[in-house]
Amino acid sequence: MIVKSIVVGMLQVNCYVLGCEATGEGVVIDPGDYAPRVLDLIRQTGLKIVAIPNTHAHFDHVLAVDAVRTATGAPFWLHPADEPVLARGRETVQMWMGYDPGPMPAVDGHIYPGDALRFGQEELEVRLAPGHSPGSLVYIHHASRQVFAGDVLFAGGVGRFDFAGSDGPTLLRSIREQLLTLPDDYRVYPGHGPATTIGRERRSNPYLQAGAEYLFES
Repeated sequence: MIVKSIVVGMLQVNCYVLGCEATGEGVVIDPGDYAPRVLDLIRQTGLKIVAIPNTHAHFDHVLAVDAVRTATGAPFWLHPADEPVLARGRETVQMWMGYDPGPMPAVDGHIYPGDALRFGQEELEVRLAPGHSPGSLVYIHHASRQVFAGDVLFAGGVGRFDFAGSDGPTLLRSIREQLLTLPDDYRVYPGHGPATTIGRERRSNPYLQAGAEYLFES
């Protein structure tokens, strides 16, 4: 599977372009901002983008969705539990970043846990991992043992759970049940920061060690 990434926006989001080498079809995960740069990356890969499946709807992950959709014709997919998060996006940008980004992108369709996200001959398993947001999704490519984890799990950290609609104990449960059940050698590509592995985070992430549950209390 083709895996390309670019860091976008003031909050340094990892946007991923994934593709099938055999067919040239691909998807864009979390086009958060800097649309011209994302579109340049797509052009460099030569892929035909067939979908924009986001991990979640926080504003820093969606600001380039409309531009990518217009350029590629690909639909924007989200878990329905994150639509209220998306609806607050414009107000949140104004409050946090001090400018008006315009309307948030409309959702073209929903994606659910248990779905198989297919592009060409490639397939991603979809798992629901709420806590950072109500509808956070992780995408797992078992054939290459890779995980696209959004803001659920980071190298040495976890997603924030002090936002509206987030919850610390729920996030911990999601990580334990949806990510730590994977083998140690699965490589994790997070929504921010460097890649890691399940094993590395299991062994050394301070949030995931025995007795650290108190870190997730509000």
